Amino acid sequence: MTPSQAVPALSLQEFIKEPANFKVPECYVCEEESPMPAEAISLPPLPTIDMKRLLSGKTMDLEFHKLHTTCKEWGFFQLVNHGVRASLIKNLKSEIEKFFKLPLEEKMKYEPRPGDIEGYGQTLALSKDQKLDWGDRFYMLVNPVHERKPHLLPEFPPSLRDVLECYFSELQRVAMTLLGQMAKGLEVEMGEVEETFENGMQSLRMTYYPPCPQPEKVIGLKSHTDGSGLTILLQVNGVQGLQIKKDGIWIPVNFHPNAFIVNIGDILEIWSNGAYKSVEHRVTVNSTQERISLAMFFSPKLQAEVGPARSLINSQNPPQFESTVMQNYIKNFFSRKLGPKTNLEHMRTVKKGGRYIG
Repeated sequence: MTPSQAVPALSLQEFIKEPANFKVPECYVCEEESPMPAEAISLPPLPTIDMKRLLSGKTMDLEFHKLHTTCKEWGFFQLVNHGVRASLIKNLKSEIEKFFKLPLEEKMKYEPRPGDIEGYGQTLALSKDQKLDWGDRFYMLVNPVHERKPHLLPEFPPSLRDVLECYFSELQRVAMTLLGQMAKGLEVEMGEVEETFENGMQSLRMTYYPPCPQPEKVIGLKSHTDGSGLTILLQVNGVQGLQIKKDGIWIPVNFHPNAFIVNIGDILEIWSNGAYKSVEHRVTVNSTQERISLAMFFSPKLQAEVGPARSLINSQNPPQFESTVMQNYIKNFFSRKLGPKTNLEHMRTVKKGGRYIG
């Protein structure tokens, strides 16, 4: 096996520094995912929700209706005027870029321990024939605080650790505000939201997608839906690449400056008993520029029940999904390959023939 064909075991970021006689390693070739949306089609823009308007007395009803409709029909939206300080976001972006510029030996201090998925590295393959994503990532649990790995966030450079802690606090506020408004749209009492999501499981993924001389052969992040309740994404360096699938068409997302991208995860589709939709999305790469992003995932408490909200279930609206404890949901989610609604479909109560079981 030549160097250009060998699997870059530690870092794609380092691998692409030697482009001579470049050939995409076979384990990354993923040509079945066409990287470009269909041409000559008028693609609709991703809806934008203004949080300031959503919480303002004068414009609340209009923006609230827009949020509810968007969660049912799109499952994705851009969030503007979210209240997170621009100076904090600017500082965070700078620190994340510095992290990925660290020497490899520094970043490898955070590599996953045996049997673990948290830390710095590449996609963890669940099978020998699994195609890998074209990206280096850092994944870790940040809440509950007592579940944090001592060799990860506590060992970060102080400037990055401090700005992340501030960001976590701000994003928790944003997430709970959005979940409260979504519950209102579903006619679920706020007490059920707090019981399930308040101080729940939260994790982050920082991802570095290197440029690829043959971008048509790889995919930055394969088509999937998020297993979380709610995901809030920050685009760090202004390079596009996120696409969502709507009506069978891949739609590129053009980020507004300082906006977050928010999407419904599988757990929220389950919790809403199918009213809100988790939607397939993926990340493409290009041949000239790296892309960096930070995603935060918000899910129920580890001891909470993952299932349709109790107040939604009645004889006219029977449960579409089974219920399980969050800890079991996590175990099942990470035991399956990343894909569109893999775990969600496993929990669906309606099987072939349309008969309710469960």
